Amino acid sequence: MIFQVVSRSLLKFKFNNSYRSISYLISDPKYSFLKNLGLEEQNLGVFNGEWSGHGKIVNSICPANGRPIASVVTGDINDYENAVKSTYDSWSTWSEIPAPKRGEIVRLIGNALREKKSDLGRLVSLEMGKILAEGEGEVQEYIDICDYAVGLSRMFEGKIIPSERPGHMLLETWNPLGAIGIITAFNFPVAVYGWNNAISMVCGNSMVWKSAPTTPLSSIAVIKIVQSVLTQNGLPGAICSLVCGDWQVGDAMARDKRLPLISFTGSTSVGMEVALNVQKRFGRSLLELGGNNAIIACEDADIEMLVRSALFACVGTAGQRCTTTRRLIVHQTIVDRVLDRLVKAYSQVRIGSPLDPSTLCGPLHSESALSVFNDTINEIKRLGGTIVTGGKTINLDGGYYVEPTIVTNIDHKSPIVQRETFAPIVYVLPFETFENAVTINNEVDQGLSSSLFTQTLNNVFRWIGPKGSDCGIVNVNIPTSGAEIGGAFGGEKATGGGRESGSDSWKQYMRRSTCTINYSRELPLSQGIKFE
Repeated sequence: MIFQVVSRSLLKFKFNNSYRSISYLISDPKYSFLKNLGLEEQNLGVFNGEWSGHGKIVNSICPANGRPIASVVTGDINDYENAVKSTYDSWSTWSEIPAPKRGEIVRLIGNALREKKSDLGRLVSLEMGKILAEGEGEVQEYIDICDYAVGLSRMFEGKIIPSERPGHMLLETWNPLGAIGIITAFNFPVAVYGWNNAISMVCGNSMVWKSAPTTPLSSIAVIKIVQSVLTQNGLPGAICSLVCGDWQVGDAMARDKRLPLISFTGSTSVGMEVALNVQKRFGRSLLELGGNNAIIACEDADIEMLVRSALFACVGTAGQRCTTTRRLIVHQTIVDRVLDRLVKAYSQVRIGSPLDPSTLCGPLHSESALSVFNDTINEIKRLGGTIVTGGKTINLDGGYYVEPTIVTNIDHKSPIVQRETFAPIVYVLPFETFENAVTINNEVDQGLSSSLFTQTLNNVFRWIGPKGSDCGIVNVNIPTSGAEIGGAFGGEKATGGGRESGSDSWKQYMRRSTCTINYSRELPLSQGIKFE
């Protein structure tokens, strides 16, 4: 059977039922970067040292025009089982390699990503919908965390603790967990896997990755890059396995005792189910869930800096970051000035194809996201909220475009404000006192990112102190989005409590042992207990 599913005559497919693979010809030179990423031969969504796939065929849809880019043969439960077994078996080889040597492999992965940065960034923009600058920035995050992990591979810290018993040494050591599971979301199809992958690799773990169902091409391209480094160095490709599959694969991962850690990025509701299933088998879960982030603007805030920060935090990635600003809590004396500046800034946002370098805001990721946006706008109107700007869908080339939206005259305790909507909608909420603003920031279920704009030192230290923001990320005079890889990334409450990327987040990928060594000929007990 020969059929054509094209995005502006992008690709031509030929499907062979007997081999369950898809080959295609690049017909447009503009999209030759797909071939550069190793996608020219087949789109098989399972890698466990070899490429295969026996599940459903899914289309990767371009959100800029609503048309298929390519088709992928996903994995079923049997594919998953084979992948986990291969991943588990490969751990024996990988864990025996000294940590600095593992770091060298990660360094080579970082270099391979550098070579493919532009092509992979374009694929992210094409498949996910974020603009080119953000697509390449996401790949850069993976590169940066590789560099970080290389240094970390020579710096894992244990401890020597004074023993109360003579002739005894008390130590703490860290060892890898084994094979771990990574489940990622559509909005960061490269970077979030990279955070987990680079650090987990230098810790000595192998891993199986379930990527988002709607961004299979990005995950296949990433694994092809990683695979090339592993095989070139005589290592099993299954150290980093991939299964593109549906919810059943994710559910199997959460229940699988062979995976002592599940790192899950996604919605709070699904994350709760994952956490419960992992906990039932006494596994560990690293959860990066929803955010309902706020910027607080005090009366002495630098309004120019505030507006520039809020523009990117509210509109960047079309509001589809977990760190997107969804509530702008502004002192009542400056609300009008902030709104006036912000509306003018919104009017200058260029909306269009994410592959156009001049675009600042691309489409929503999917048709379902478009429906959620429309439902939310209708609910805002029903509740009596005022849409200051935006609030409409945009008919542009069949894509999932919406107008970035600012809403006022709505109660901060309203369920719609308390709920995270993954779209570029921000609620402007006035406040009277600093304590009042902090209360509004903290009253939502999520606790990911938060920002305070002020020039008052007293406000800064109250904000970062015990009665200030209850979020995992607490910023001052910068937006809620755009975290650096050196600090641990994650949040509290319904955000899940996990930490990825820098600082001491590596400890989540390892198990700690307390070791007591008796090098004497005596057997004294601790606490001075005599048992003779």
